[in-house]
Amino acid sequence: MRANRKNDELRNIKFTRHFTKHASGSVLVECGDTKVIVTATVDEKSPKWMDTPSGWVTAEYSLLPSSTNTRVRRERGNNPVSGRTQEIQRLIGRSLRACIDLEKLGERTITIDADVIQADGGTRTASISGGFVALSDAVKKLMDEGLLKENPIIEPVAAISAGILDNQILLDLEYSEDSIADVDANIVMTASGKIVEFQTTAEGNPFSEQQLIELLHTGKKAIFDIIEMQKQALAD
Repeated sequence: MRANRKNDELRNIKFTRHFTKHASGSVLVECGDTKVIVTATVDEKSPKWMDTPSGWVTAEYSLLPSSTNTRVRRERGNNPVSGRTQEIQRLIGRSLRACIDLEKLGERTITIDADVIQADGGTRTASISGGFVALSDAVKKLMDEGLLKENPIIEPVAAISAGILDNQILLDLEYSEDSIADVDANIVMTASGKIVEFQTTAEGNPFSEQQLIELLHTGKKAIFDIIEMQKQALAD
């Protein structure tokens, strides 16, 4: 049992919108000691590889050098993007594409940049939850400027981590828990309960089907709570 919060309790989550000046949408998302700056930038053209007229949402992710207890090297030049970073970028991108009608977005690209300034577990899930807020503000700006006549966002999307440690289901793992957990899961869902991603891996002891179901249900309840926080942040 955790000393500072219940096993199924989220850390304190906060969305601070309009965190930077120039981006079409920006938010500082804080989940406990994990802090991520997420921005949305609009490019008025579709990707070159796209065959049919449509919009696109993509993502980039990075850990800032001082975001962890040892310096993280910047992924550029002779230090190319790692497999982990590519995996997270793809996850953020497909999670946010699940909540938007790309045809209604028109022939433009929205890039979501997630820059982790402090990491304590759950950086990818925080990036997705914050990414929806930044994306929503970017879409609102396009509508306010008359560049979009109809809101292409279908429904909110959010994400959370969960795991199994000492045979107990834990929600929203801190790094100290995540690093020794027997099972690690990342759950991404929409407001209507549709699953975008449910990735669960046994890092130590294997887990049962019942535990798999419990992980999903624990994450689902938390995601609905996060979506309510997103809605409140966007209403302010």
